[in-house]
Amino acid sequence: MGHSFFAHYQKLVDDQVLKPDPAQADIVRQFDELAQKLQHHQSQKPNFFQRILGQDHAEDAPQGLYIWGDVGRGKTMLMDLFFNHIEVEKKRRVHFHEFMAEVHEGIAAFRKSERGKENGRRDPIPYVTAPIIEKVKLLCFDEFHVNDITDAMLLSRLFGQLFEAGLVVVATSNVPPEGLYKNGLNRQLFVPFIELLQQKTKVLRLDVDHDYRREKLEEQPIYFFGHDDKAQAGLDRVWNNLTGGQTGERENIDLQGRTFSVPQQALGVMRIGFKQLCEAPLGSRDYLRLSHHYHTFIIDEIPYLDRARSDAAKRFILLVDTLYDRGCKLSASFAAPLDELSGDDQTAFEFQRTLSRLVEMRSLEYLGAPLNDVEETEENSVDV
Repeated sequence: MGHSFFAHYQKLVDDQVLKPDPAQADIVRQFDELAQKLQHHQSQKPNFFQRILGQDHAEDAPQGLYIWGDVGRGKTMLMDLFFNHIEVEKKRRVHFHEFMAEVHEGIAAFRKSERGKENGRRDPIPYVTAPIIEKVKLLCFDEFHVNDITDAMLLSRLFGQLFEAGLVVVATSNVPPEGLYKNGLNRQLFVPFIELLQQKTKVLRLDVDHDYRREKLEEQPIYFFGHDDKAQAGLDRVWNNLTGGQTGERENIDLQGRTFSVPQQALGVMRIGFKQLCEAPLGSRDYLRLSHHYHTFIIDEIPYLDRARSDAAKRFILLVDTLYDRGCKLSASFAAPLDELSGDDQTAFEFQRTLSRLVEMRSLEYLGAPLNDVEETEENSVDV
């Protein structure tokens, strides 16, 4: 790294990309300390005997971070800045729900395999953790939240092996570790995982008294009507307000084995055209994956949805449903007022729900609400 993570953060403040905030700065100092420890740990190469024994200084791995606090305080933003800044081999950033879905897929694959069939009592956890340990040394989780009993009963063994292998975890959450799986069934069996998490991560509260995301969206209109220079300028202002005027970078997202290119993104905000988002062969599962990467969607040039755009209209309905259920924020330019946007009899009934949700999504109550966990199901994964 050319300069420390704190220096990188301070430059963003100096450039007025971020507002100065003492609580955020304290968290950044913790990130900076972790970055230095990770760099040192990465530079320590195992000796001959350690290589023979398969050891990789796992016992010397630094303590990770678990950062919790209310919505809109900047937890995810700071973690993403850290993740993008640090030069650590084998790092991964993933939404916690998405990660656990991959774990369950791995367990199911093991049980269907010959090794799994040979002995029904064989533990699938080593099979699932092996590729993670091989590919990842720093694992960054967004929205760490446990409400499923299957996950709750699995986490202690799963993370026990990951931590034993020296994997370092950074996580953001709306609740402290002791608030995870609160009042859940058989919670006493989950308590050892809480203790493990508190041992392997430094628990920090981001105690900021401002919901920056809500404030930035409340300061100006977020819907614009007409595809003209005025609407374009309006969306530009929303982008600049949310990202501090950053240019934004292209990012490639894996959608079920396909690469989807987001043309412009920064600080959890994506900007994209309607055509790329709703005229491409995407479905609810894809939109859900995108909603785990970005908290705010800025969409340019949503057209009049007549019968000639019936498929695109169906995808737009799926997109709005997904964003609404997740609590993601939306800013967009529309070809017509909302109640005049649809002219397709085939989607007229469904679009009434979409219209209602679009109206609600610009309300102050919605803008101040947190993101929600949404599980992927067969019902909502059908492509159009």
